[in-house]
Amino acid sequence: MVSTAQLCLYCKGSRNLCGLGYCPLLKSIKASKEINIRQEFFGPSPSVFVGRIGYPNVFVGPMGAIETENIDIIDNPSEWFGMNYEKIIEMRSFLLRSKYKVDVHSSSKFTEENKLLAMAKKPTDVEMKFKTKPSYHMKFSEIVRPMGPSATLKEMKPAENIKIQRIVEKVTGDEIKANDSALILYEKGVNLYKITNIFSVGALGIDKKMVPTRWSITAIDDIIGKNLLNYVREYPSVNDFRVYESIFLNNKFLVLMMPGNWEFENFEAWAPGSFWSQNLKKTEIIEEYEPFKGRTKYADKQAGGYYASRLGIIEGLYNMKRQARVVVFREVYEGYMVPVGVWQVRENVRNAIKSGCEKFSTLKEALEYIRPKLRISLEEYLKKSKTLKQKRLEDFIKQ
Repeated sequence: MVSTAQLCLYCKGSRNLCGLGYCPLLKSIKASKEINIRQEFFGPSPSVFVGRIGYPNVFVGPMGAIETENIDIIDNPSEWFGMNYEKIIEMRSFLLRSKYKVDVHSSSKFTEENKLLAMAKKPTDVEMKFKTKPSYHMKFSEIVRPMGPSATLKEMKPAENIKIQRIVEKVTGDEIKANDSALILYEKGVNLYKITNIFSVGALGIDKKMVPTRWSITAIDDIIGKNLLNYVREYPSVNDFRVYESIFLNNKFLVLMMPGNWEFENFEAWAPGSFWSQNLKKTEIIEEYEPFKGRTKYADKQAGGYYASRLGIIEGLYNMKRQARVVVFREVYEGYMVPVGVWQVRENVRNAIKSGCEKFSTLKEALEYIRPKLRISLEEYLKKSKTLKQKRLEDFIKQ
C-alpha cells in the first residue's frame, strides 16, 4: 500500500493523487525575483506553450523573452548542463507566458501563427497585448521547465517574417504520421526540444491536433526511443560490463551496461528532504522495468523521468551501434529542492554516456565499483532489481 508520503513521489505535482486539486508543494515555492512588466510586450518568442488544464479547451500562447541576453539557450536545455539552480531559475524567470484559450483542434489564424512561431528557425519577434498586466509568479514542475510571469492575451501577432528550416517546412507540410515526422526531424539533426514544441502545437501528423506541452515532452521521448530501439535490438551486444556516471543539480546517475539483449531497468531513489520526499522518514526506491520487447503499460511510478532516462540510454547505444542490458541508478539528494523539469534527467544520462565509462570483465567487478558511489546500500537495489537477480553464464565468467 502506498503511504501518504509516497504519493508525492508518484504524483510529482501532476496527477492530483492527494485529491486537493493543486500541488501544495509547488504552490509553496516563491521566486525571489520581481520583474516589472507592462501590459504590452514586444520581443522575441523562442517557443509556444500549450497548457493541459481544461483539455480539450486549453490555454495556448507564445513565450516571450523579457531579456534577450540568453535568447539562444533560454528554451534549449541541451545547453544547460552545468548551470546551477540560480542561473537556470533566473534565466527562465525572464520568460513570459501568454495565454489564450482555444480548442486543441482549432485551425484559427491564432493557432496557425503559433504553429509558425514554434517551427521558426530562430526566435521571432512578436507583439502582444494583454487583458491585464502580467502577474509575476514562477511556475515549477517535475516535467515542464520553469516559467516566469503570465497573462491572458488580448491580441497577438508576429512582428516579422517567420523563417522556417527547410526540413521542418517539408515534413510539416507532408501527410505523414506524427511518429514518422518526429523521427525524420530527429534523424536530420533537429534539436529534440524543438521537435517537442513543433509536435505540441499540432504541426506534425495528419490530425494536426495540439498536444499539451507536458504530455508532448514524454510523448516525444517515447516516440524517438521506440523508433531507435528498432535499430538497437538488431545490433550486437556489448562484450563487457560498463559503468557511466553523471551528477548535476543534486541528482546522481550511475549507468550499468551488461552483455545481452536489450533490457532496461530504471531506479529512482529519493532521499528524505528532497523536493518530492519532504515527508519521508527514509530513502524511498522506485523501480520500473521493461523487457526486450518493451513495455505494455505506461511507467506510472516514474512517469516522464522514466522515458527521459530511457531515451538517453537508447541514444547512447544507437550511436555505439550496440545493445545491452541496462540498469540506471538515480539518487536524488536533499539539495534537489526545486523541480526544474524532466530535461535534467535526460541531460544527466546523456552526459554520463558522453563522459565515457569504466569497463570490467565481470558483473561482480562492476557492482563492487558502483557500491561506494551509491549513498544507499547496493543490497537495497538488488532486493528490488529484476535485471540483476537474473543468473547468466557471462555474468560470472572469470569470477
